[in-house]
Amino acid sequence: MSATATSAARDPSLAAHSHQTFIQLLEQLYRERALVPYGAGRPIPLRSEEVLIVCRGIVQLFTIQQDGSETLLGLAGPSMPLGLPLTTVDPYWATALTDVDMLTLPMAEIEGSSVLMAGMFRNVTLRMQQAEAWLALSGKRLVADRLKQFLLMLAKDFGHVEPSGIRIPLRLTHHQLATAIGTTRVTVTRLLKDFKAEGWLTVDQRHLVLQLDPKFPANQLLNPMAQR
Repeated sequence: MSATATSAARDPSLAAHSHQTFIQLLEQLYRERALVPYGAGRPIPLRSEEVLIVCRGIVQLFTIQQDGSETLLGLAGPSMPLGLPLTTVDPYWATALTDVDMLTLPMAEIEGSSVLMAGMFRNVTLRMQQAEAWLALSGKRLVADRLKQFLLMLAKDFGHVEPSGIRIPLRLTHHQLATAIGTTRVTVTRLLKDFKAEGWLTVDQRHLVLQLDPKFPANQLLNPMAQR
């Protein structure tokens, strides 16, 4: 696990600092335990008595409605736990949004280790904060505001700071973005064009990049990062 986990700990994302300590803890506790890799787009099996820890990459969490449509519930990045013991949603699915490496921990093992429980607490809290922030989006009346805030959330949680701006290294489809904020794919496509015309959003290699000019929304994300 050492090489993979160390790579994840050094990931230059905005949230990398908060992940580093937990990844290092897992390295120390489970140095000989193999990680399970999943390629982008592959489903990740979930079992009732196991928690999965993301050591590299990003996992999409979603449910299926009765009409067959998907509802995006969240995104789990490095150090974040996921699994059936942490949710009451049914059905509950997970797929690898990017290439990922996962560590499997039985619930009995977690409950029997105060060190592991303490290490997980911060990252369970991050998942809860993310879930509440996603719920808060529904309170914004304008769809444009919901999409703008959602992009800022993605940049804060997963973005990479570059000279050109903050890159969101996720290839979410317009349909996935629409599902996350409760609108249509056509509306998301139109709004993304509007954001690009306003100058604060660009697209590079199918990644969204938020510009860091002080007059643009993404500039506010740099202050919390500087305080870490």
